[in-house]
Amino acid sequence: ENVNNAILERTNRVLFPINESFVFLPKASLVSPTSNSSVGFPYSISEDQNRGSFSHRLRVTNKLFEIMSNVSEINHPLCKDCSDELTERLDKKLADSQKEKDMYEKYYKELEQEMSQLDEKSLELELKDLEIKEQQSLTVLEELKTEKELLGKEVEELTKELEELNEQGTSFWIEANALESNVYECHEEQDSLNLRFDYASRLYDKLRKTNVYNDAFRIWHDGAFGTINGFRIGRLPNQTVEWSEINAGLGQALLLLDTLANRLRFSFKTYRLHPLGSFSRIEKVDGDKASYELYIKDLYLKFGGQTFWKKGVDNALIAFLDCLQQMGDYAEQKDPKFKLPYKIVKDKIGETSIKMAFSNDEAWTKALKYTLIDLKWILAFSCNVLSGINE
Repeated sequence: ENVNNAILERTNRVLFPINESFVFLPKASLVSPTSNSSVGFPYSISEDQNRGSFSHRLRVTNKLFEIMSNVSEINHPLCKDCSDELTERLDKKLADSQKEKDMYEKYYKELEQEMSQLDEKSLELELKDLEIKEQQSLTVLEELKTEKELLGKEVEELTKELEELNEQGTSFWIEANALESNVYECHEEQDSLNLRFDYASRLYDKLRKTNVYNDAFRIWHDGAFGTINGFRIGRLPNQTVEWSEINAGLGQALLLLDTLANRLRFSFKTYRLHPLGSFSRIEKVDGDKASYELYIKDLYLKFGGQTFWKKGVDNALIAFLDCLQQMGDYAEQKDPKFKLPYKIVKDKIGETSIKMAFSNDEAWTKALKYTLIDLKWILAFSCNVLSGINE
């Protein structure tokens, strides 16, 4: 509708410009149609006016179409089909606008009817109720604001507490990781200790079954000689053994006998052993006290132009046999089945005298070999007893 009014207004301005502008011409300039023909114009004035009026109308029409195209969304001029379609659309739009107008009028009438039914008192009461509700709402709003402030403070406190808890949690996990690392290290150390314990247990069992004394004092033989730790004890006419080797062997034998007696807590009667290597000796503590050298340095003693046999070594060897016999008797008391392979009677072992005086080298060497054999039996008995004590 607004578009149509604008189009009509602009059209009137174009078609009727005379309403806005007036031109006055003198009377002399007015020429009658008859005078124009006498002057000799090729066409009459009426025809010229008709032509000017037609071109003017074309220009006006083009201008009108241009204005209509600018104002509306449709380009003019339109064909008949387009005009019909446009007309249908406009009619439909007009009908919709008319329906909308009717609805507004109906609603307005209903509203006027409702307003007419309401009285002033009811409106005042409703207004008071609304004011009371507003006051209540404002009170609730203030309470909510106060509660909001309290909740804000509580949120701040809880935020701080949460930060503290996060810090504590971080510290806890750091400590937990450190503890877990320590536990892992303890497990590793425990595994290592278990392995070491197993190894030590196996080694202990192996060592417990190992006869240390057999390794420390190896008694064996070398032909006719008895040996202890490789030292030969004795002499033969065709095999001369140095006295230093014999003294070392006798010292090792005395050390073994003393060691076994100490381990078995056995005390010898009459004698006390002094193992001093190649210069060992046996001391007599009962009766006629004396000290016998269990090593050979000089067999003969020269005095007053005469030569005498030194009995010190023979007395030491006899004392050694006596101590060995005491250990044998102790072993027989502990184990009735035990018996020395070579019987000892005073200075004889296996019916062979151990004295060097008035004895040949073969017999003396044999007696020393028998002595080492009996000593080895005492060693085996002691090891069995000591292993039983350890178990």
